[in-house]
Amino acid sequence: MVRQVDVLVIGAGPGGYPAAIRAAQLGKRVLLVERDKLGGECLNYGCIPSKALIHTANLVHAIERAAERGVETGPVKVDMTRLQQWKGAVVQRLSNGVGQLCKGNGVDVMTGDASFTGPDRATVRTPSGSEDVAFTDAIIATGGRPSDLPAFRFDGKRVLSTKEALELPRIPLNLAVIGGGISGLEIGTFYAKLGTRVVVIEILEQILPGTDPEAVRIVARRLQKLGIEVHTKSQARGWRVDKDQTVIDVLTPEGLIARRADCVLVTVGRRPNTDELNADRAGVEFAPRGYIKVDRQLRTSNPHVFAVGDVVGPPFLAHKATKEGLTAAEVIAGHPAELDYRALPAAIFTDPEIATVGLQEAEAGAQGRKVRIGKVPFAAIGRALTTGEYDGFVKLLADPSSNVLLGATIAGPDASDLISELALGIEMGATIADIALTIHPHPTLPEAIMESAEAALGEAIHVLNR
Repeated sequence: MVRQVDVLVIGAGPGGYPAAIRAAQLGKRVLLVERDKLGGECLNYGCIPSKALIHTANLVHAIERAAERGVETGPVKVDMTRLQQWKGAVVQRLSNGVGQLCKGNGVDVMTGDASFTGPDRATVRTPSGSEDVAFTDAIIATGGRPSDLPAFRFDGKRVLSTKEALELPRIPLNLAVIGGGISGLEIGTFYAKLGTRVVVIEILEQILPGTDPEAVRIVARRLQKLGIEVHTKSQARGWRVDKDQTVIDVLTPEGLIARRADCVLVTVGRRPNTDELNADRAGVEFAPRGYIKVDRQLRTSNPHVFAVGDVVGPPFLAHKATKEGLTAAEVIAGHPAELDYRALPAAIFTDPEIATVGLQEAEAGAQGRKVRIGKVPFAAIGRALTTGEYDGFVKLLADPSSNVLLGATIAGPDASDLISELALGIEMGATIADIALTIHPHPTLPEAIMESAEAALGEAIHVLNR
């Protein structure tokens, strides 16, 4: 017997489950298929658990520095078992919430592996058998997985993926991180704050490739203060075991060096989970590297099959996947929706945080585009000084003739929260005058945004106008 549904959603991560819920809200009969846990990699093995751990490490770091402000404490001890239990409880609560939301919105959920058998057919393999499904429309939201290297294959013991690095039962004495991108630096910083000696190996000239160099320099200085050893323009060539430690051979610009570690975290990118979908049977075409080709409405080459999230390529952002999933559901329901990525923010949870949205200064330069720039350091903001966290800045880019906000970079405390005001500004077509004229409460960190807009207009109060 074939199960008939209006919408089949494959994958219940941040792209899939919102798409399923929205489609159900729009009156569709929806089947959501997930092979693992509701919430996908982001909720269960990535964004949420990593931020829970990072928050704890920041707390430990703050306590250790409390003596600077006259607060005397004893040595801080971290019980990794209890920390992992707490992190797991946070994840489980959110995952359970996804299940309740699906149930409350009338989404049928099935645990299994789905693959296409035709342009409007699929089969779902479960532990108890398989079921054929006929659909009017389908949404592929199967996400991605970490890539490893030929010389560093994941084994779950010495060579770790991000998932495994976030589940270690003990704090390692030494950790090597291959890849100085977002995940590598976030996890490396977490362990460094718990006392681990960390070495980061990045093949390109700059850690956090593609990020504003001014922001990266601030993070690099903090990494150095934390005792993290960073090698750029360097390549991890291989590893061996010596006296129960992993020895990594690293080719640096100065020559070959060796570093010892308890384990190696490999964070060199992601690849899409499309291998077992048999999407070609549905007439779905692929882009290079296994990503699925889609248009601005997330349609594939089969007009009734959509794809969202990591399977359509970078940037690999959970909130991007969510917006794509919602857009696909709206299109399926006949609404004239499409995506515009100009106001897509991104956040990096390093120390300090970095967040960006819209046009970046390097992009403007590469395009030969003139922009008006306003920049204010957090050191000029009273609230930042009261917290003791004032490394960094807010930088705004605007069109020089219209003053319309084009982009922003924030490096500093709570950057991940502050960026939303600027994403809204770009979405609404705001000018820097709109931001400068908006009264911001004092003393708060968002004043840095207002001051940066004033600086772009040559009207700053707390920094000199140049």
